[in-house]
Amino acid sequence: MRSVHLLFRRWLNPKRSLLFTTSAFVLLTGYQANDDKNRSWSVYKADAESTSYSALDQISTGNVSQLKPAWTFQYNDAQPDARAGSSECNPIIIDGVLYATSARHRVYAVDASTGEQKWSFDPFDGGTGGGVSRGVTYWEDGADKRILVTGEDILFALDANTGKPIPGFGKNGRVSMNVGLRDAPETISVIPTSPGIVYRDLLIMGAEVSELYGAQPGYIRAYNIRNGKLEWTFHTIPLPGEPGYETWPKDAYKYAGGVNDWAGMSVDTKRGMVFLALGSPSYDFYGADRKGSNLYGNCVVALDAKTGQYRWHFQTVHHDLWDYDLPAPPNLVTVDRDGKKTDAVAQVTKHGFVFVFNRETGESLFPIEERSVPVSHIPGEAAWATQPFPLKPKPFARQFMTEADLTNYSTAGHDSIVKKFRSMRYEGLFTPPDLKGTLMLPGTRGGAEWGGAAYDPNTSILYVKSNDSPEIQSMQKVDPEKEAKDRTVFAQGRTLYTTYCASCHGKDKNGDEPNYPSLIGLRNRMSREAALAKIKQGGGKMPAFASVVKGKEEGIIAFLFDREKDSNKVTKLETGQTKKGADKYLNLTAYGHFRDSQGHPAIKPPWGTLNAINLNTGDYAWQIPLGNDPELQEKGAPETGLEGSGGPIVTAGGLVFISGTKDRKLKAFDKSTGKLLWETTLPGIANATACTYWSGNKQYVAVSVGGTKEKPAGSLMAFALP
Repeated sequence: MRSVHLLFRRWLNPKRSLLFTTSAFVLLTGYQANDDKNRSWSVYKADAESTSYSALDQISTGNVSQLKPAWTFQYNDAQPDARAGSSECNPIIIDGVLYATSARHRVYAVDASTGEQKWSFDPFDGGTGGGVSRGVTYWEDGADKRILVTGEDILFALDANTGKPIPGFGKNGRVSMNVGLRDAPETISVIPTSPGIVYRDLLIMGAEVSELYGAQPGYIRAYNIRNGKLEWTFHTIPLPGEPGYETWPKDAYKYAGGVNDWAGMSVDTKRGMVFLALGSPSYDFYGADRKGSNLYGNCVVALDAKTGQYRWHFQTVHHDLWDYDLPAPPNLVTVDRDGKKTDAVAQVTKHGFVFVFNRETGESLFPIEERSVPVSHIPGEAAWATQPFPLKPKPFARQFMTEADLTNYSTAGHDSIVKKFRSMRYEGLFTPPDLKGTLMLPGTRGGAEWGGAAYDPNTSILYVKSNDSPEIQSMQKVDPEKEAKDRTVFAQGRTLYTTYCASCHGKDKNGDEPNYPSLIGLRNRMSREAALAKIKQGGGKMPAFASVVKGKEEGIIAFLFDREKDSNKVTKLETGQTKKGADKYLNLTAYGHFRDSQGHPAIKPPWGTLNAINLNTGDYAWQIPLGNDPELQEKGAPETGLEGSGGPIVTAGGLVFISGTKDRKLKAFDKSTGKLLWETTLPGIANATACTYWSGNKQYVAVSVGGTKEKPAGSLMAFALP
């Protein structure tokens, strides 16, 4: 009989005792009882329901002002001359051991009370590695305790006590995640960024795939944790005969990509259901080769966790042309409906909505209207005629702006953004991409991000960080082969860079830290091989460009490494696989900011807010700016708010903790009022979601902190009461 493991937790009252019987035997499901203090944060985002909630209350509204640094663990895995790393890891804690991944994607186990290292694991065997990693997954059965983590396209199972790969898992502790997708494994690379989730003996995984033409489909897969065997696959782009196939062109399953769960998922262990938050189809901004509503793009999907069988879905954006991926795991919540407790799913979105569904049926708990939206003017495109608008809760991000919302930091700067604003097509939230240029608000970095929301089961309040970050879509028909004809390799590389890279890294390669690094002097800090690997595999906000640079490696390296005189050889350029004979349009300013000529945000603050939403009523408890840029704050005005991707956590001590903004703050707010009770300035930007845990009779709050110029590898910091 399998080992006893923690299925039930105190749901509404953390002070209520939890009853066990001697015959209650269940497998660990990546989820723990809140009264087991030594496992009070043993899963990414706290528990299998992705609540980011802790029942710990030693740190409270009455004493949080006394919070002090307890220990710091300094990573030391950066390569010489490396840029400052940005860590997105949400650590987990099991029986006094904290497990985390660094910005360089190395795995560490440290003493949760002292920060002393117990072991480390390098998935890259001394190579450069890197890429986004938001954490690890834990599983146990008796004495068999495992850490499951990915490094690039490899899934590893490690002994939790030693950090050594488990020999019986796959091949010497390794399983290739390239196997089991549509195309040949040796020709592709998928790189998960968020940890998988456990149901019994299964590790259920999503993945990061390219967002360009030629992307792989983002199939959801479940692996046997004991041996690494692939147990089931859910086709997010349906195959012939599967539900949803009719929402795509006949042969789209052969070439369409995306529709992946990169942000994580949630599990209802009682019902045996796993809930997915799926992204948009590729290419993100032009869909002539994927006409239709494109299930299961941008869908909340419920599956049978044991078999992967479909249960229900809801599509939040039809035929997405805005890259409005579902950016965070669904929160499994319980709300009051007509005097009854109803188990539900709450999903936050990039475009600022909260959708709330009955957990078993998928029925919306608040009214949703399908409203007519603007049509596309780009040849071949067929934008969907309507989009869903929930009537409650109201949007937590701004979804419309006028000239009155434009900033005015200088006459020249204001004039530049007014001129640009008037030149674009703009008809509100779902204005399709246009050759004239269109405005997007909240934008691809707007609304909720991968940090997601935190849910308090005692009050049914949902806390979510939001960004208002307008951007411009600049669509252009591209034919790089024609553009690069008779050009040098260097010139071809420049064409590739201008087409695919300049919108994020800048025409001058200066970047926009911390999300888009400067590429100036790249050859001094990366080898040719490492640079090509990064370009091909992508990571974080950067998609994989393997299909784009295939056969043109010398060109992109010549341009990035400033080797204009290296070669005069002319080679052919391609843009990736799509429907045969189909035109290609690219958004040349994708993921950029709408700014004035001096680089200031084009929209008036706040640029980031923290929101408290009552899911019983759909009303707001409070909303405040989060973060501040004192140089741009007007005298006597509220704080400006700042963009940030890390999410909040909420505790029984009455607190909401959050970091993630460029002002390098970690803050604690009164969860009832939004009043700031404590803050500290960190050594770097903590672009991550914090955690809180119990170790050695003390409650700690810990967060992953990004690197600096002096210490590029970053660190882990823990805080506690004196």
